[in-house]
Amino acid sequence: MVLPVVVVIAVLVLYPLAQGVFFTFTNINEANIANPVLDRPATYDGVGFKNYLNVLSGDSSYGAFWSTLVRTLIWTFSCVFLHYVIGLGLALLLNREVKGRTLYRVMLILPWAVPAFISAFAWKYMFNAQYGIINQLLRAVGLPDPVWLGQSDWALFAVIVVNVWLGVPFMMVALLGGLQSIPGDLYEAAEMDGATPWQRFRNVTLPGLRSVSSTVILLGIIWTFNMFPVIYLIAGPNPNTRILVTYAFERFFSGASRDYAIASTYGVLILSVLLVFATVYRRALRKQGEVW
Repeated sequence: MVLPVVVVIAVLVLYPLAQGVFFTFTNINEANIANPVLDRPATYDGVGFKNYLNVLSGDSSYGAFWSTLVRTLIWTFSCVFLHYVIGLGLALLLNREVKGRTLYRVMLILPWAVPAFISAFAWKYMFNAQYGIINQLLRAVGLPDPVWLGQSDWALFAVIVVNVWLGVPFMMVALLGGLQSIPGDLYEAAEMDGATPWQRFRNVTLPGLRSVSSTVILLGIIWTFNMFPVIYLIAGPNPNTRILVTYAFERFFSGASRDYAIASTYGVLILSVLLVFATVYRRALRKQGEVW
């Protein structure tokens, strides 16, 4: 019964992963990979840990790994923090009995329902320095109109805004489900004991959401850490928005000689960073009494 699933996972996940790990110990690129069309055999050689040493050295010719990692962490934690805070705020509002609540929920879920590439192209036009509606509004009120997607930190700010807009609905829906699972008796008992709204939120709501929060935060960090479409479709190969996964894509699919070995090395390092984080995260949850 389980065998078909195991076979599919092995073919689609494990084999490419093993091949990628193997590539990291070679100097494989577009010039020395096997090409059946040209009847050319593979001529790449093993290089041991040379690719890892080159990447981890921080050399700019190999993507300046450490500065790119810092930018990736800034991108990831900024997005996930805003996802959670805004999503929790909207979930608290929609958990109340308000008129038109169903309509509000549908409208807030809409960004999640729209395909990411459509949203990316729409936002890219909105951030256009000359014709975009954002700069037109800024000029109308006499404020500076920056080149959002140029070679500056504004580009990173712009893609963070877009990713927050896309990711908040998922966080809101997940937290709203968690809020609705908290027994109302707890709030009534806290209110009878004289607890203020902030005390009810801190001592009832947040503990009640702990299980849901820990899961969605972990998923959010993994998804955002590897978020490729938003950055690449909006900013393109911009050094100011480059994160680990976009640089791996650049090395694999662009350049005079596509460097599959360095791209694979970045892929393995990305996986390693996420595995270490997930392990530490789970241990921290277990110390807090969370079974996960």
